[in-house]
Amino acid sequence: MGRLGGQLRVSPAGGVIGWDMGAALALAGALGVDARAAGHLLPPIEAVMVRAMNERSEE
Repeated sequence: MGRLGGQLRVSPAGGVIGWDMGAALALAGALGVDARAAGHLLPPIEAVMVRAMNERSEE
């Protein structure tokens, strides 16, 4: 899960719905990642993570 593992948004039913994007962008900035690049790259990465986490929890 990496550095954003503690920043998950979870539905009341227990499914993962995404990251706390404020925290994700703050982390990116702290790591020196360009904010515009992070804004473009994080959403598709988040979508893959959400699918994988929810598929894993269904198994």
